[in-house]
Amino acid sequence: MENREHDIEKKHIKYALYIPCGIVLALLLCFLVENGMDWDFTHAGIFPRQAKGLGGILTHGFIHADWSHLFNNCLSLFVLSSFLCYFYTPLDKKILLFSYLGSGILLWIIGRPCWHVGASGLVYSLCFFLFFSGIFRKHIPLVAVSLIVVFLYGNVVWHMFPWQISDPVSWEGHLSGGITGTIIAICYRHKGPQRPIVQEWEDEVEDDNNSENRTIEENSNDKETIHNKQ
Repeated sequence: MENREHDIEKKHIKYALYIPCGIVLALLLCFLVENGMDWDFTHAGIFPRQAKGLGGILTHGFIHADWSHLFNNCLSLFVLSSFLCYFYTPLDKKILLFSYLGSGILLWIIGRPCWHVGASGLVYSLCFFLFFSGIFRKHIPLVAVSLIVVFLYGNVVWHMFPWQISDPVSWEGHLSGGITGTIIAICYRHKGPQRPIVQEWEDEVEDDNNSENRTIEENSNDKETIHNKQ
């Protein structure tokens, strides 16, 4: 029995790593092809409120400006999507898809008129989803994930707002991701893993046992009373 549970857990961990590894590999290959062939994929990004930027909603996350940009996003995506795939297995693919598309669409609406590239919107969406989802569900393992996310990525909130007149960082992409992740956490708060209702059932069992004990004691007392009268 223990071996079977151990095998199931190993399979679950492997599954939780497949998608994150696939995402990181896709981003890395795209970056290597772009730089190895001396191409420029910037126009595969999002250009807000322009028809030419609509296609970027599907492709912007695969394009990165430099190695530092790529490394930061790959590391964060691997960690966050691993948490997502392990703890939210029934919903992981939907949440990834909605996070990517939702943050891209919102960026196209609110962004500055320039090309926006990178998977930061997806990173922020996963951050906010994992944090708020754990808080909403009040399930101890998921709340623990929320606290870990705060510990690792609590400072990301400062990158969601413009600090410079011509800020080179797409703070709109970060803000779009944060809003998207929060909305998804609200919409899916009653789906997927939930806090088990065990304590109430245990209380009911204890109450029933106490009632039975009281009934037995009352019957015993009645019998003693009858015996004494006889």
